[in-house]
Amino acid sequence: MRNIIKIAVRNILRYRRRSLLTISLVTIGVVFVTVFISVSGSFKNMMIGQITDSMLGHIQIHKKGYLMSIDNLPLNLSMHSAAVKKIEAVLGAIPEVESYSLRIKFGGIFSNFAESTNIRVNAVYPEKEFKTVPLLTGRITEGKKTLGRGEILIPELIAKGMNIKPGDTAVIIATNRDGSVNGAQFSVAGILSSVTGPGGRDGYIHYDDGVELLRMAEPETGEIALRIKDFSRLKKAEGLIKNRLAAAGGDIADMIEVHTWESLSPFINIAKMIDLMTIFIRVMLIAIVLISIMNVMLMAVYERMREIGTIAAIGTMPGKILAMFMTEGLFMGIAGSILGNIIGIFTVFIINMSNIRFNFGMQTGLQLRAVINPGDIIVISIIVTIISLIAALQPAFKASRMEPIKALKHV
Repeated sequence: MRNIIKIAVRNILRYRRRSLLTISLVTIGVVFVTVFISVSGSFKNMMIGQITDSMLGHIQIHKKGYLMSIDNLPLNLSMHSAAVKKIEAVLGAIPEVESYSLRIKFGGIFSNFAESTNIRVNAVYPEKEFKTVPLLTGRITEGKKTLGRGEILIPELIAKGMNIKPGDTAVIIATNRDGSVNGAQFSVAGILSSVTGPGGRDGYIHYDDGVELLRMAEPETGEIALRIKDFSRLKKAEGLIKNRLAAAGGDIADMIEVHTWESLSPFINIAKMIDLMTIFIRVMLIAIVLISIMNVMLMAVYERMREIGTIAAIGTMPGKILAMFMTEGLFMGIAGSILGNIIGIFTVFIINMSNIRFNFGMQTGLQLRAVINPGDIIVISIIVTIISLIAALQPAFKASRMEPIKALKHV
């Protein structure tokens, strides 16, 4: 085996120009894939983080049927306080759950005594909500970064359209589940920028204010938003929460449904497109490596036919000839993979040092932080190595099957 390796290395160095060209092509392919995966993956994670950490949370719990009617914000599909207490007890015993927030969601009319418009109201406990969606406070462009009793955070769309500033007084009018109309006066605590675009109409008030405004005999929660400690274990956390709730007994398992953010936001389609593009780029890498190494190895076979005939004539077994050519292809693939990973890591470092910024929805000045996952580097390296062997297989097989007399006559 040692002799085969020596011969393979010697042949690679002997045909330096051709070998360098092949290694360069493989290197370029690896660099492009490494950079693309790191940048696109970082952008996808940032996009998901903006959605989940600004408003949705990682996981949400609703009463069954609520999600199908979520656009109408149905108060008749809210969870009663007894059920919510059982759910809170279960969530408190799950280590994977970092925090959760109870929400009462309803539609209403927002008025500044001169104009009126519709608004979606989220009644929350501020300390729990800010912990569950930590980027929410970053969306407050004007006013206080807190929310107290009798205060409201209003969306930027309404604030600009009705010329409302922090400290102004406004009224929320809403219809409770019994059909009666109720109203309450609030002080504008701050202005919220939208995550997804200029159409955002979500405002926030205190949970207790929501209970009073809707004249609830006892608190009824429409939604429970959760934040888990390790986002990469989202699906496992979802399954664990479902199992724990099912084991809690009573009618909880039959009356609630658990969903991750993927079921709640259309931006999952963008994330899937990014994943599809990543697969396409990897396929291109495979094509580059396959064509490059196969071309070089075929040329090597035709140029070295007399050499192949000579070593075959002196008794070299076809298996060793096959191994010799496959080792050459393997080494060129490994060399290109190593160089590509080194240059790719350096390129990602340069990208991060360049302080590239972009806008997402209404969020401006977000900094791109490309991160290379060691797992991706390992996967790319393995793919390149395997494809290098596959690419060298056909030329190597051709060389091993040559008849010595015909090969020696080749000019």
